[in-house]
Amino acid sequence: MIIDVARQLALKNYRGAFRFEHDCPQEFVILPSARIAGKVTVEGEFEIYDDDSVGVAFRVSYLIAGQCSYCLEPAQKQVEYEAEVLYLTEDDGENYSYDGSRLDLTTAVNDAILFSQPQVLLCREGCSGIDIK
Repeated sequence: MIIDVARQLALKNYRGAFRFEHDCPQEFVILPSARIAGKVTVEGEFEIYDDDSVGVAFRVSYLIAGQCSYCLEPAQKQVEYEAEVLYLTEDDGENYSYDGSRLDLTTAVNDAILFSQPQVLLCREGCSGIDIK
């Protein structure tokens, strides 16, 4: 998930779009007994500014599957999450940084996956949990 900023500048392309598929490592799934089914789709746009900072707006889309948090039946949910980030050529402690040439989106995408996951995974809306009789 690399944007070649130096190449874009050489071509005088200061804006552009991208689309990637990302294999999310299992350690980024925070729900117990859940996994990301398939690949994470990452789509977005970038803009290179005069000071060589790069604004990136993107959306992650993926299917999370596992057990219902209430009744333990199979469950899945389609997740869509939008993020806007800024890349700087210097580390300021608040934004992402890059070397001024190539920008790697992996950390920002993994952060978006962490932020976007539901607190609970339900098999259906209104699941009341395990039926004990």
